[in-house]
Formats: sequence, structure tokens, C-alpha cells
Amino acid sequence: MTIDGQRIAVALGVLGVAFAVAACGGNQTGSETALPQGSEPVELDPKEFSIEIDNPYWPMTPGNTWVYRETDTKGALQKVVVEVTDETKLIANGIEARVIRDTASEDGVPVEITDDWYAQDSSGNIWYLGEYVTNYENGKVVDHEGSFEAGVDGAQPGIAMPASPRPGMSYRQEYYEGEAEDKGAVVTLGEEQVQVPFGHFKDDILMTRDLVPTARKVQELKFYAPGVGLLLSIHTDGNGERAELISFTPGD
Repeated sequence: MTIDGQRIAVALGVLGVAFAVAACGGNQTGSETALPQGSEPVELDPKEFSIEIDNPYWPMTPGNTWVYRETDTKGALQKVVVEVTDETKLIANGIEARVIRDTASEDGVPVEITDDWYAQDSSGNIWYLGEYVTNYENGKVVDHEGSFEAGVDGAQPGIAMPASPRPGMSYRQEYYEGEAEDKGAVVTLGEEQVQVPFGHFKDDILMTRDLVPTARKVQELKFYAPGVGLLLSIHTDGNGERAELISFTPGD
């Protein structure tokens, strides 16, 4: 299956598969530690976590930089630059996290700048520990809506990328009641091909589905390549939002 700018319908066609994964709701982690679900609290040992993140489906070596072309819900084009910084943050739950800076701009004017916080556990799972969001309007800061931190005000961490993704896996990505309750599921592995401006990818492509329970119509398919990370994301709820990789520059 090839996904490119002319074949969005193909990607939409796999939505039925995504629904099937959601229906089974399986957390097939084998002998691995169970991945978090829903609002359930988790007790994490900071000694089991590292800021050295080498999961092949989302390598976070400092300096790694991805540039995406994104179309928002209004059809406007945005440039999104995602950079792995050498900065860290001590999260309220005691875990040291790597800071990933996500800068979205339109015609060179910032729209949103977000510092996301990630750490990898000893099994290779990448955990998402919160974010600090700065929203702009006409180039000026307006608020920090959407920010949260695991361990503060009931917020719970979630999984950004499983250590060994397999079809049928499901997991919580984040949980802050009423604000951030995203879920993820692995749909396919090794069955897709993806064409984006950065190139054509066909080996071991991972496809996941994101669901936002607080916005039931929001469904997003994401495609990852080992050694690179996120290639393409497509919203399947008809709003036209998508992001495709333009360039990837490895860090040191």
C-alpha cells in the first residue's frame, strides 16, 4: 500500500482496520510490562528511565531535526520544525526528561512553540511526560493553554512509542482529565509504503492510530520509518489536516 499526496483515499481505506484494532482493545505486550490505559495511575521508578532515547521508530539523538509541511483544518500551510535539544527537565514525578522543541509557523510567523518532555524506560518504551505550550496570535504570545506535567494536578504519563510495536497493541499516550486524554494503537507493521517529499519508504513501516476521547471525531493515522521517525500523519475525520516530512537531519 502506497500513501502519497494523490492517494489519501488509500490511507482512509485502512481506517476500518484501525477501528478493528480499537474494538479488540488488546494490550498485547507479552512478557513486557503492561502499557498504561485510560486514567489508571502508574508508579514509575526514575532509576529505570534515561534521556538517551534510541527507540528505532523515534530516535531522539540531540540535534535530530525533522521539518514537516502541515495543512491545518482551515487549509493553511504551516512549517513545523521538531528538534531534539540537549536540554533536560526534571519532571514532578522525579524522572529526568529530554526536551523536544516543536515550532509551528505560518509565513515565518510563529503559531505555536511547544517543549515536549520524553524519557525512555529500560525496556525501550518512550514515555511522554508532558509539555509546555506557548500559543501565538499575530506573532504575539497569547497563552499557554494545553500545558501539563505528569505528576501535577492528577496528570499521568503515557506511551509515545512502544519498545516493540505489534498490531493489536493499545496504550494511553497522555492523561490530564478533560484536557489531554489521547490514546494510541498499533494498526500494521511492515505492510505499508509511504511517499513523502523526503523520499519513498517501504521497509518495516509502522502505522499507528491516534484517538482523542475528548473529541470523538478526531482520528489520526501516523506512519513511521525505523531510523527516521514520523513520516506522515493524516486526519481521517474529514478536516483535511495532514503533515508530511520534508527533511530529516540527524544529530551528532
